Amino acid sequence: MIKSMEVLNQTQVSEFILVGLTSFKDIEFLLFPLFSIIYLLTVLGNLLIIVTVFFTPNLNTPMYFLLGNLSFVDMTLASFATPKMIVNLVKNKKTISFLGCFTQIFLLHLLGGNEMVLLVSMAFDRYVAICKPLHYMTIMNKKVCTLLATIPWLIGLLHAGLQVPFVVNLPFCGPNVVDSIFCDLPLVSKLACTDTYFVQIVIVANSGMLSMSCFLILLVSYSVILITIRRHASTGQSKAHSTLTAHITVVMIFFGPCIFIYVWPFNNHSVDKFLAVFYTIITPILNPLIYTLRNKEMKTSMRKLWRAFVHSKEDT
Repeated sequence: MIKSMEVLNQTQVSEFILVGLTSFKDIEFLLFPLFSIIYLLTVLGNLLIIVTVFFTPNLNTPMYFLLGNLSFVDMTLASFATPKMIVNLVKNKKTISFLGCFTQIFLLHLLGGNEMVLLVSMAFDRYVAICKPLHYMTIMNKKVCTLLATIPWLIGLLHAGLQVPFVVNLPFCGPNVVDSIFCDLPLVSKLACTDTYFVQIVIVANSGMLSMSCFLILLVSYSVILITIRRHASTGQSKAHSTLTAHITVVMIFFGPCIFIYVWPFNNHSVDKFLAVFYTIITPILNPLIYTLRNKEMKTSMRKLWRAFVHSKEDT
């Protein structure tokens, strides 16, 4: 027993090797500029939404306040692992430190849990706006808006805090190859030099319960809203239906990969890698596109902000 503990202490893993998307260097060199451009557009697109919401008085509403929060979370979610993954595309040795690996894991579940609950907050806002329009400003006051933006961070922190300690304290004494583009709990926990059955159950229960419960709440919420729209046809129906379609699209795009990876019982590493790329690189750029291209008010505000910026430059 003492001898085995000495071996564990001497061979404690200090870094992990990320396999990446593919072993073909030509494909990786092609993906490098593609992912770099997508990441740059993601940051700029979400930053533009945040700036537009913040500096445009007529967008000082609960819906746009929550949209600004979503853009911030998306921008951060795209940044927790993507820069490292892009650099690794042109590196022969794709390594990440032990601390860096678990930092990625913590941020992934903090931000992922945050976005799930934030989408529920946005659904609640739309429910009140469409189903209880006369009481909208009374219900969606500043205190409620602050709570709807704060609770997702608290639940995201709780979600990450309940899982990461189970894995970070495991003994890692040998295998250190992570078959993915970044560190994630299910794959890293399997590398521990001990039985991780209980840890795997905790991961699936925690992530599965959060993702499925939020997804079901959203399905019920949007079903009620759609029924209300059909029953009370009005001049604002088209606008409400357009906004609702954008929200539902974002929900399906975000929750689909998460549920497949954390709830689906059959593992397929090739599919999991594709889905990991999808919800960390593709989803954060789709959100600003969906919300801005389908929203006339947002597009008008962006144009006004751009004209004001250009005029200020000309004056100086």
